[in-house]
Amino acid sequence: MIPSSWDIVAKGHPSDEFFKAVCSLYILCVLGSDTVLQRDSSQTQDIKTPSRNEAGVELLAKYFSHLPLIESRFFSPTRQTGIFFTWYDSFTGVPVCQQNLSLEKASILFNMGALYSQIGTRCDRQTIVGLEEAISAFQKAAGTLNHLKETFTHTPSYDMSPAMLSMLIRMMLAQAQECLFEKTALPGIRNQFYSLLKMAQEAAKVSEIYDQVHQSMIQTPIKDNVPLLWSTMAQIKTNHYRSMAHFFVASALLDHQLGPSDDEDQQEKTLSQVYDRIPDGRSPLDILKKKDERDRIGKAHIRKAILGHEEALRIYSLCHNNQMDVLEEILKASHQRSLHKYSENENEDEFTDYMEAPDIISKTEHKAEMEVPATTKVKVTDFFQRLGPLAVFSAKQRWTAPRTIRLRPEDRDLGFTLKGETPVQVVSLDPLCPAAADGLKEGDYIVAVGDTDCKWMGVSEVMRLLKDVNEEGIDIQVVSMMESNPPMPTKSATFCGNLPKTYSMICLAHDDDDNNPKARKVTKKPSFLSWGLKNKLKSVSTLSLPTADHSGALPWNKPCPTFPSSSSYNNDSALY
Repeated sequence: MIPSSWDIVAKGHPSDEFFKAVCSLYILCVLGSDTVLQRDSSQTQDIKTPSRNEAGVELLAKYFSHLPLIESRFFSPTRQTGIFFTWYDSFTGVPVCQQNLSLEKASILFNMGALYSQIGTRCDRQTIVGLEEAISAFQKAAGTLNHLKETFTHTPSYDMSPAMLSMLIRMMLAQAQECLFEKTALPGIRNQFYSLLKMAQEAAKVSEIYDQVHQSMIQTPIKDNVPLLWSTMAQIKTNHYRSMAHFFVASALLDHQLGPSDDEDQQEKTLSQVYDRIPDGRSPLDILKKKDERDRIGKAHIRKAILGHEEALRIYSLCHNNQMDVLEEILKASHQRSLHKYSENENEDEFTDYMEAPDIISKTEHKAEMEVPATTKVKVTDFFQRLGPLAVFSAKQRWTAPRTIRLRPEDRDLGFTLKGETPVQVVSLDPLCPAAADGLKEGDYIVAVGDTDCKWMGVSEVMRLLKDVNEEGIDIQVVSMMESNPPMPTKSATFCGNLPKTYSMICLAHDDDDNNPKARKVTKKPSFLSWGLKNKLKSVSTLSLPTADHSGALPWNKPCPTFPSSSSYNNDSALY
């Protein structure tokens, strides 16, 4: 077993600005402004540096599941919140700062995958149970990173780029496949023809996947950011497991001869599935029946195994690390085993044979697959549930402050009806009823009746609270939905020939001696150009025509009188 040293370093999170903001919102919106909340700093620290076990993953998963709820409540798609999210690239250490909550969600997913990889590398791979835990952890790491790759496609941090994530996914699956091989080999490999050929193809599969990992690591710009130890380890494992595959085939051919009691057809079929091609036009049956051919190809495999082990040791010597002494011992032991096998079958009277061993087809009965952990879909309770249904009270809508309306029934009639699910909405409002006179509007949402919060109540429940209102009446609280993007005044739009469309403020003629704002009239202008030339002393505008003249010679570049205060006019003509 080769010790694995490939766990992903989690992304760094330098500040807890977002946690402070969430706690402040929780105080104001849920507990009330008079409540004092002692924030547990240890919980914030746990999110930054979770424990390397399932409890740490679950903690990150719960936080990740809360983020969409918080985003829907407070992060408007059209307005910035002023909260910055800063994360450090796990490979380069370069900070990335954005006001977008997507960076926070993507980084948490990345850290979940990193945490699974760290759990996998810390499992005891000397036992079946430990190997199964490692396999599950590596497959979950690959599934989490793949979920990140498919969900967040434009991440600003390079460690979460599609190319880097693809490489990391392959690396996690390679380690899972290696653990599957070790699980098969742990009880012992029987020295039988079929068992040896099966293990040869299993080892070839591990070598093939690590070769794919290495090829992705040496691509630009990944090779500039991946640690050198990673690409070196990928080369070592590629050569080591390829050499093991050739050793197993050599053992099957050199140690076992086709006997009278053996199933000739079955052995021929098994051997034919090992090779993609057989050199010099030989057939699998010829190799099995002719001892000379069998020994010749077997020795070719053992020579290739020796060369592969020597190449693995050479690569290891280029990046010797004291923490990898166990790896060196394993490589040397494998090399000595192949040399011993070759010496057992060496015949001094034979001429040196330079036959090249054919490649071995990779095959596995247990393929490592990406596994999306259930923790990515943890159900959590909305912290801000008391604010009302998320489908209504979200950041997509703008709301007025709650208004108190006094309801006084006339002949047991409140003057309006209710509709909707939760919360209920005022419809069919009688404009002459006392509630309308007190400020109730068509389309208002009732959020409280007396001291009872009714954001989550339906029509029948609210009507039950209102049906027994006495002559003194009862106070209700309502909110109104505001327009998210109020339209610009239609009268102010002006189009001038082939010039682009421009928008000016409503131009008002005014007399300094006239103190009555109601007597002011709108000056009719035939066109923007004629208005700017003829009425420049009487009318004003906050927007001039586009021009490249900076000399001030053009009439519309000259200073204009100050526009009258908007407080003098109706609210319907308020200026924006």
